[in-house]
Amino acid sequence: MFRHFTIAVCIIGLAGCAKPTDRGQQYLDGDFEQVLNQVESVNSDKVRDYSQFDAQMTKVIERSPSMAEKYFPLYNQIQSWAAHSGDPAELANYGIQAAQMGGGDGYGNVMFTGYFSPVIELRHQANETFKYPVYGMPKCDGKCPTRAEINKGVLAGQQLELGYSASMLDVFMMEVQGSGFVHFEDNDELQYFAYAGKNGHPYVSIGRILIERDEVPREKMSLKAISDWVGQQDEATVRELLEQNPSYVFFKPQESLDVMGTAGIPLLAHASVAADREYLPMGSVILAEVPQLDSEGNWNGKHVLKLLMALDTGGAVKKNHLDLYHGMGEQAGIDAGHYKHFGRVWKLGLPNTATADPWLVPAQAIKPE
Repeated sequence: MFRHFTIAVCIIGLAGCAKPTDRGQQYLDGDFEQVLNQVESVNSDKVRDYSQFDAQMTKVIERSPSMAEKYFPLYNQIQSWAAHSGDPAELANYGIQAAQMGGGDGYGNVMFTGYFSPVIELRHQANETFKYPVYGMPKCDGKCPTRAEINKGVLAGQQLELGYSASMLDVFMMEVQGSGFVHFEDNDELQYFAYAGKNGHPYVSIGRILIERDEVPREKMSLKAISDWVGQQDEATVRELLEQNPSYVFFKPQESLDVMGTAGIPLLAHASVAADREYLPMGSVILAEVPQLDSEGNWNGKHVLKLLMALDTGGAVKKNHLDLYHGMGEQAGIDAGHYKHFGRVWKLGLPNTATADPWLVPAQAIKPE
């Protein structure tokens, strides 16, 4: 199973009477009392881009017959709507139902964060530069060792080393993402390292630690900000910071280079999200106004209307929070690291199918966060 933590290190709340708009918040639909709310129509004037939906849908149909059987009637109808209309106000004319997510503030503002697949350089054997190991899953009685204990060498001699990196932070960030690509620079091999498990200790955000220590301003926090800070420190200082997070993730090499989500489906960049499966079961389709950011990570005043599929989960992704997969590599990481912004979201369904009445959830899951 693929797991990851969002790289957003703090979620900005929407409490109080003020109605901020700096992160793409909108106040167009009144108040919502539930996470999923039945709406008769969807009105959005945002630029539309449904171009990636077909490719992600094809991955589902190819890899999961059971999911395809459940969702194909909805997928087929959405394809027809997108091809012949694409106007969200006409969804009902194609028999498609919609449930709007209430947002953490009850005004429909759903938090978007981002995650990605890093690519890190490894060697098969350690040397003076490539000395930080990436580990496979150990056999543990109860909880596995903490990060600090692992750094002290408690796993040495168990033949769990999958490779060695020149950067503690690179290994750490691949853990945060839960998987990643590795390039072995000694034989030019590219492999995908999938999630194998974790040590059972709680996750602590190093971004939050840096904010609390006044090392990085809250409003400037991002993956790049963390990387820049680490680049100015010595090894002992970096190690001390990373050990504030006792959680540790282990990996397993894969023959395929596909990035797999929890649903067992290859993820495509900007076409899939991690979501709370209690509200958005794996395979669910959402129509989302995705906030657009500039190169500095600021909302540029625009949203793009997209069709996305829920194909992954994450420990921090609950209720009115979606984690948008950004793809592979350094730029994807920079872009994903900036995402702590808001957009409106609708879960789609089709009457008389397994996806009917998309606003219905278990009785205990009726309140927004």
